[in-house]
Amino acid sequence: MNKILKKILIIGSNGLLGQAIVTLFTRESDFNLILSSIEEESFLSYGQEYVQLDITKKDDVKEIVKHLSPNVIINCAAYTAVDKCETERELCWKLNVDAVKNLIIASRPYGIKIVHYSTDYVFDGVNGPYTEEAIPNPISFYGRSKLASENALITSGIDYVIIRTMVLVGTGKNVKPNFAEWLINKIKNNESVNIVDDQIGNTTMADDLAYGTLKIVEKDCKGIYNIAGGDIISRLEYAYKVCEVFNLNKKFITPIKTNQLNQPAPRPFNSGLITHKAEAEFGFKAMDSLEGLRYLKVQLGY
Repeated sequence: MNKILKKILIIGSNGLLGQAIVTLFTRESDFNLILSSIEEESFLSYGQEYVQLDITKKDDVKEIVKHLSPNVIINCAAYTAVDKCETERELCWKLNVDAVKNLIIASRPYGIKIVHYSTDYVFDGVNGPYTEEAIPNPISFYGRSKLASENALITSGIDYVIIRTMVLVGTGKNVKPNFAEWLINKIKNNESVNIVDDQIGNTTMADDLAYGTLKIVEKDCKGIYNIAGGDIISRLEYAYKVCEVFNLNKKFITPIKTNQLNQPAPRPFNSGLITHKAEAEFGFKAMDSLEGLRYLKVQLGY
């Protein structure tokens, strides 16, 4: 690691991923961290400086980036409500594309590196799983917005890393329940749930994504990296593993097909992200779904 202390601005530090990154970087690195989110206060208090920022406001972004002068910006902020992105397209584009362009404009004069997160939704899910070299072909508006943010960075001329990931699981303060928590709560309350058996991909622990990000920053990587869970399975298989780990009754799960849900946004079916590049370059090894759920069980205090 460089002897000069890197200053890192973490955008969206109050989200699930942001909190995982702040916690890991505080514990495992000597970086000077500055936290930032749209809320008035930080959900975590490790003693770092916190700046309230709405990244859709270009002038505010320019002013704060100039004032703070970070070496690296890690952008954890995004609009990820996939179905709402179909109906709230203007808001989706504002948060997922225009905001990234604001960060690029603010960073370019000072040579600041941007680490940005993308998704398997940039692919159509026909021929997955995907490497970093696969040709994107998004089928949802959310996917199109995330691909547009990737392209904005790729063509910006600045130093960047795009980290593609999918289905984030973990715990944090004041964060909305993820798929695993939602399922646990439903079945604990003896409620029946419909789970699709035709969507295949990785499930990624926020802690693993944070670790991959740390290695990428430490090693000053460039370009596109897949950072995702250690195995590729269907949503239904994952749900059964949730039941296994948390001692829940599988009888409450009904297997269905995606088209039975009538969701506004189309989903990539045969998806998944291959992480060989990260494994080869910096020894990244993610938890598989079973390991991740056992870890989540500890995090949730079961």
